[in-house]
Amino acid sequence: MGLDITPLDPADEPTFEAVQALRVAAEAVDVPDFPPPCPYVFRGELTHPLSYKRREWQVARLDGEVAGLLYLELPLRENQDNSDAEVTVHPAYRRRGVGRALHARAVERLRELGRKRYASVTTEALPGGSPRGDAGRHFATAMGAKSALDEVRRRLDLATVDEPELAALYAGAEAKATGYRLVSWVGPAPDEYAADVGYLDGRLVSDAPMGDLQWEAPQVDVARLREADAWVAACRYHIYSTGAVHEATGRMVALTALVRQHTAPWHAFQGITLVDPEHRGHRLGALVKVGNLRFTRGHEPALRMIDTWNAAVNQHMISINEAMGFRPADACVNWQQEV
Repeated sequence: MGLDITPLDPADEPTFEAVQALRVAAEAVDVPDFPPPCPYVFRGELTHPLSYKRREWQVARLDGEVAGLLYLELPLRENQDNSDAEVTVHPAYRRRGVGRALHARAVERLRELGRKRYASVTTEALPGGSPRGDAGRHFATAMGAKSALDEVRRRLDLATVDEPELAALYAGAEAKATGYRLVSWVGPAPDEYAADVGYLDGRLVSDAPMGDLQWEAPQVDVARLREADAWVAACRYHIYSTGAVHEATGRMVALTALVRQHTAPWHAFQGITLVDPEHRGHRLGALVKVGNLRFTRGHEPALRMIDTWNAAVNQHMISINEAMGFRPADACVNWQQEV
C-alpha cells in the first residue's frame, strides 16, 4: 500500500479541491442531514491565521489519491497542553489503515509540540433515532481515547414550530426580565458591548458542563474578539446575535447567536447561550434565544433548520430548547486521549 502523509499547502489548489471533496463525501455518509462543509470556511481557516490558536492539516494519499485528512487545532494562550484533533477518511478508502496512520501522525506531531492530550468528537445514533455508523466509537476506543462528555444534538424544524407556544415562551420570559432590554445585531458586536461580549464568550468553559474534558477558560478581550470577527468574515459566516442589557448598569449580561454557512441559507447552528451568573433567575436565556430566533428569521427567509448541542446533563438549557421545538437528532461523544 503506497500511503503518504504530507502537510496541506494552502496554495496547492488541486489538493484543496480534492480535500474539500473528501470532506463533503465524508459528511454525506456520517451526518447526512447536515449541509455540505462550506468551502469558504475551509479556505478561511487555511489562509487566515489567528494569534491565539494555530491550525495544521495533514493529507493522506493512498496510491497517489487523496484518501484522508488530519486536522489539529492548537491553542496558543490557554490550554497549551491541549489540542483538538479530527481524522477524516474518504468513505471509499475506509478500513484500509488510513485512519490509523493519520492518528499515529497526530500523536507524533502533538508530542513534537509538547502537547499532552487531544480532544475529538464522534456522532452516534440515539435509540429509535436516525441510523448512524458506529465506526467512530470503535476507532476512538481502539486508539485508546476515553469518553469524556456525552452530548445530544437537537434540531428545530421551523416548518413545525408551534408559533403560539413560542410566543407564550417569549412573553413569559419577558415578564420575568423587568429591568433588561434586548439588543440584536448582524456580524461583529457593537463597540459599546464588545468587552461584555468577550467576557461572556470566555465563560463558556466555566459555565457549560465539560464532563472529564481538561480545558481552561479563555480570556477574551476586545482585541481577541475583533481578531475572531475578522476570521469570521474571511470564512463568510453569517452571524445573528442578541444580548440582554441590564438597564441599571448598561452592561450586556446575556448573549446568544445563530450562525449559518454562506453556502447553506436553509440551515443554521445555534451558538452557545450565556448568562452572567449574577443575572440568572430572570429567564434571560429563553428571552435572548427566542428573541434572536425572531431576529434571524427576519433576515434569513430561506432558513428551515437549526441545530444545537447540549451536554446530556444540562437540563436547564435542554428544557428551553425543547420548549422552542428542538427535538433530538443524534448523540455526540467527546473523547479525550493522553499522548
